[in-house]
Amino acid sequence: MSTGEGAHAPLRIDGEVPTEVALSHIWNECVGAGRANEALRADWQEHFREAVDELGVRAVRFHGLFHDDMFVYRATGGSGFGPAGDLAQPVYTFSYVDKVFDAILATGARPFVELGFMPRALATDTETVFWWGAHASPPTDMTRWVELVTETIRHWLERYGIDEVRTWRFEVWNEPNLVPHFWTGTKTQYFELYAHTARAIKAIDPSLMVGGPSTSVFVPDERYAGETEDRAVQVATSEAEDVDALDWRPVWIADFIDWCASRDLPIDFITTHLYPTDFAYGADGGTRSISRYADATFDDLTRLRALIDASPYPAAQIHITEWSTTPSSRDSVHDTVYAATYVTRAYLQCAALASSISYWTFTDVFEEGGAGIGPFHGGFGMVNEQGIHKPTFHAFSALSRLGDRLLLATDHGVLTRDSETAGVSAVFFNYPDDMHGLSLGSRDSYPDTRELSAKGPARRVRHLVDGVAPGAVFVVETLDLGHGNVAEEWYRMGSPTNLTPTQTAHLRAVADGLRRSVLTASRDGVLEIDVELEPWAVMSIVQA
Repeated sequence: MSTGEGAHAPLRIDGEVPTEVALSHIWNECVGAGRANEALRADWQEHFREAVDELGVRAVRFHGLFHDDMFVYRATGGSGFGPAGDLAQPVYTFSYVDKVFDAILATGARPFVELGFMPRALATDTETVFWWGAHASPPTDMTRWVELVTETIRHWLERYGIDEVRTWRFEVWNEPNLVPHFWTGTKTQYFELYAHTARAIKAIDPSLMVGGPSTSVFVPDERYAGETEDRAVQVATSEAEDVDALDWRPVWIADFIDWCASRDLPIDFITTHLYPTDFAYGADGGTRSISRYADATFDDLTRLRALIDASPYPAAQIHITEWSTTPSSRDSVHDTVYAATYVTRAYLQCAALASSISYWTFTDVFEEGGAGIGPFHGGFGMVNEQGIHKPTFHAFSALSRLGDRLLLATDHGVLTRDSETAGVSAVFFNYPDDMHGLSLGSRDSYPDTRELSAKGPARRVRHLVDGVAPGAVFVVETLDLGHGNVAEEWYRMGSPTNLTPTQTAHLRAVADGLRRSVLTASRDGVLEIDVELEPWAVMSIVQA
């Protein structure tokens, strides 16, 4: 067992005393999930508890808090056979919401509250998005919307207490720039929704944290400059030979900040979504899919941080409330080792640029397009519907074992120290040079992903760490194409759609069959790391 940090001589890495800086674990501050109603399922709750216990997840965000299947806003009495019967005044019932929030809090995590979507009885447009028919519209009555938000938060204050609820974050809506899918109004109508919501929240308690605008991706044109999307201005983007040379910038955020500042509205945090993919409408009305370069998330966050620092809200935190390799829940890359390596690289690059980057999502219990077809259907989750660990689960596990002090950062990994235990840990990865700086893109089927396995070469990682405890033992775990590559094993089995219990147990063992070994420091306290990482490998080194 490691002793306190003062018990050891200063560490030297490759002959140099490192300059330590803080390392924020932005990867486990928050994770995403599909919708509130899914969180009532036993398997969802089991997967979330594991994410908290094993990956250190601290919060979860999901859609549909006010959707009709949560039965919060009650304008009618409801009846199975007779007439529903209109109520004289709306009634608010929180039994379903309470079950979800109680379960989240029982794990030691907390909700990152997305306020949406609109109850049918308040919606100007209905069933605008998803298999489950979310009502993504402005309210018919803003006063009723404010009352809904106010009554909900007051309920939480009574149930959980002011000290707890002050630690939550309240995000107003989801991707309102995507009209008519996630919003059927205009930009100004969303800003007005934000204004009424933010003021209502602060009227309850000024310490409650509120933010937005929760917009989707960055774009390189003026498609969202007006009140609604302009497809005509996207033609140049769709025809660009080098999309990475275009000027990618955030959606609505500068306008949102200016609008709020001119009205003295609070912004405790800015939220947006970052995916290294986009699409653009061409002159013929068709869409062109765009995959950006591997450093796009880092560059976008750097630009966003500079924008906020120079704004009237320089103290506003940045929370990326959705992020993944792509925004498709039918992208087979999500099931692969390639995604795990990409995710590891991006999080380590961006650790100093945001307060959280919420991976979308922690589980394949996710029904935006209906349930997935088969156990590996390209769902977003770190685990599949059966709870089998995908390679991304192991990437998050490796990241969670890092310390909170950064000793060394390279293009291929980091060395860290834990400020409480003084334990040294590391994560190294091989995002192959043959990718030439490109991101992964998306694939429609698992066989289509396999061409990435030919990328290389291997990478040698060598470091000397002097000053660890003499004879200290370090546990090494490696994910690569030959270890933990569960989707490949499923493919070799014939890609069965419906797994037997025996097949499930076998795939679970393959998924967790990482390559494991130990490294031992010398008697004079020197740890020698000299490993060759296969293409796409992610290696964790942790002091035992």
